[in-house]
Amino acid sequence: MIDLLDNLLRRILVDGIAQITDESQVRFQPPDQDWRTYVNNLVVLGNPANSINVYLADLRENRKLRSNERVRTVDHGIISEQQAPVRIDLHYLISAWSPAAVSPAIEPTLDEHALLYQTISALVDAQPFIPSRVYAAGSAALNAWPEEFRDVELPGTVAPVEGLHKLAEFWSGMGQGSIWRPALYLIVTVPVVLLPIPAGPIVTTRIANFLITGHPESGEVWIDIGGRVRDSTHPLPDGSPAPVENAWVELLTPAGERLQLTRTNELGRFLFKDLRQQSYRIQVTALNLGQLLRNIDVPSPTGEYDLEF
Repeated sequence: MIDLLDNLLRRILVDGIAQITDESQVRFQPPDQDWRTYVNNLVVLGNPANSINVYLADLRENRKLRSNERVRTVDHGIISEQQAPVRIDLHYLISAWSPAAVSPAIEPTLDEHALLYQTISALVDAQPFIPSRVYAAGSAALNAWPEEFRDVELPGTVAPVEGLHKLAEFWSGMGQGSIWRPALYLIVTVPVVLLPIPAGPIVTTRIANFLITGHPESGEVWIDIGGRVRDSTHPLPDGSPAPVENAWVELLTPAGERLQLTRTNELGRFLFKDLRQQSYRIQVTALNLGQLLRNIDVPSPTGEYDLEF
């Protein structure tokens, strides 16, 4: 995810600054002696070119955005829970560089200041940072992002008030010959996707036993059952049968008398409540698929009440 954000920032700067015409002018390496050598040797379209260093200096969790929300998904009858993404603040130091040597006629610092200002303008104009706004639809750069984050706003703060308190230490750590120069402080918050945690199989049978204390003969057993309607003639990309939504599902007596009627949800699931322990029939009717009929015992020894076209 960090490398995707790096490329996103590079694209914003290349698109938003007139004098930055090539991706080689925006790099993310430490601004040390190797970087200074790179700046002095950089040539774009046959001419020396100014450049921008975007250095990731720190990473910290944004605990204000922490959430305990969990999203449940169902795959082949197994429920998985995925916690909401953790949010990480990425702290960048952005500096502008000119390869020109100081002379009575040339003051490269002014060029660097102008480039730094243009960098601020480009980043402010691009907020909020949204991949689908920066990249063309269907492009490889956009498709590299996880689908769930292509249209998500990545909160950013350009030049936060607190700044970087240890800027002097930062530049002194960039090796001999490094001088203190102004740097734009940028914070961008990105999600860290956590792996799903299997929570177990779906509950398909629930049995409740009601009785009066001291009177075991008063016991009553009520059973709820749930199942799925699926279509094997139009499988999903992974080959599994597709769920059938909005199918009518009837619970019948063995003689065919209707007891309950319901419809399947978007996952093809249905539910019947308050049943007795006995035999039933389930009939499903789906548009363009026809009808299916199945005999069941409640509770089922296997706990399975699915119907499949």
